[in-house]
Amino acid sequence: MEDVQLVLNSKGHGAFLIKEDNERIAEMVIAVDDKNLTVYHTEVSPKAEGKGLAKKLLETMVAYAREKKLMVIPLCPFVHAQFKRHPELYLDIWNKVAETE
Repeated sequence: MEDVQLVLNSKGHGAFLIKEDNERIAEMVIAVDDKNLTVYHTEVSPKAEGKGLAKKLLETMVAYAREKKLMVIPLCPFVHAQFKRHPELYLDIWNKVAETE
């Protein structure tokens, strides 16, 4: 299995991707600006479910946000659920203010 790749366009829109045999099997759709990383959607193809790929995407996104000193706006239900379930792991990067706007 390949590693997570980050693909961003010039406007800061893109995704963290996991590919297998050149086929996209998991992705986390994001947008990045000066201060925030917004997560819109996480999807794993049915044939790749149960392998922990969504968690791998989450861990990669969190590491990227910390490295770039970004706050995360978890609009994606999966990411939001993880943040709510384990707030102590994400307090330093969770932009709760933007969530309520």
